[in-house]
Amino acid sequence: MDTAVITSVRNDDFFLQRWIEYYGANFGHKNLYVILDGQDQPTPDDTPEVNTLTIPRKPLERVPAMRRRARLVSDIARGLFRFYDCVIATDVDEFIIPDPNAFPDLKSFLEANQNTTRSISGLGLDVGQHIGLEPELDPAQKMLDQRRFAHLSSRYTKPSISFKPCTWGSGFHRIKGQNFHISDQLYDFHFGMVDYARSTGKTADKDRLATGWGGHLERREALFKIIAESTPVPGDDYFATARKLQTWRRPLYAWNKPGMIKGDPVVEIPDRFRGII
Repeated sequence: MDTAVITSVRNDDFFLQRWIEYYGANFGHKNLYVILDGQDQPTPDDTPEVNTLTIPRKPLERVPAMRRRARLVSDIARGLFRFYDCVIATDVDEFIIPDPNAFPDLKSFLEANQNTTRSISGLGLDVGQHIGLEPELDPAQKMLDQRRFAHLSSRYTKPSISFKPCTWGSGFHRIKGQNFHISDQLYDFHFGMVDYARSTGKTADKDRLATGWGGHLERREALFKIIAESTPVPGDDYFATARKLQTWRRPLYAWNKPGMIKGDPVVEIPDRFRGII
């Protein structure tokens, strides 16, 4: 089965390398598509097989900018479906990982699930640093070797994997006009807040502040407080419940997005995920 993976990036000095390494190991660098937001963005020269598309930098406020990006990625994906059986669209700080107890890698998972549904969502895990218990991230080490806790967040339970042409909504949180399916063997790890010093530094990014990202980033930074004040439960004790809540407790106005879980549940990431990212 042929799979393409798409992301977009601006002012990143950390995640793109890891994104290319992970998805490239699964599908090959030649099947990765990176949209560079602005001619001032450097290309990943150390991986020349990766396909890059540099677009003009035309700033918009956060919400319309995210909608524009989703439409662009959806349009590119529709073209790629003429050559691929599956297209994955993610943010550069998101890593879709199958349960290691069930599949050795993401490629194997997709091959086993190709004809089961139009799209697949992994259960969203918003990984954050536990201030006081976990030190600053060491870039030379695997992230999941250094972080133990994650917020079970519906915001990152995304239908990122599609087997048919589709139109993703803003942030890839939904597919327009289409229901979603949360696999019980797949997880979407979001690492945007994986390190306090690195993550809070984003609030000083002039590009982001100029286009209305300040409040959004401050809300995301609340993750550190949520984790620090939580009583984490073992992930395997709560994953099935989280999937049920996100699937069945959806308001009518957001029928094709996972329902929000009350109480900000925090889980301890199972040890079997260590060393993957």
